[in-house]
Amino acid sequence: MTFFDEETLVHLSKLCRIDCEGEELKDLLKNLQAILRYMEELKEIDTENVPVCNHVSEHVESFMRDDEVTETLDRETFLKNSPSQVGGMVRVPTVIKF
Repeated sequence: MTFFDEETLVHLSKLCRIDCEGEELKDLLKNLQAILRYMEELKEIDTENVPVCNHVSEHVESFMRDDEVTETLDRETFLKNSPSQVGGMVRVPTVIKF
């Protein structure tokens, strides 16, 4: 059973660009370790004779609407209405900075 150590958590937080230091880091580490211990406990449960189910209830109705095919804007109109474009594509603000 492998658990997170502080070094691994610091590395992951940097990869995720999450600022986490000091007491907050220790609390997060403690919570993640508790979750992983619980997951290990769940692995030990014998589910061999338990039927597969996708929903907790057998009477689940979808609350989502059916997809409908509708008219869309043609490329020219779409680009004409965009605030900025480059090479026939819509230009958007930078989302991720490296």
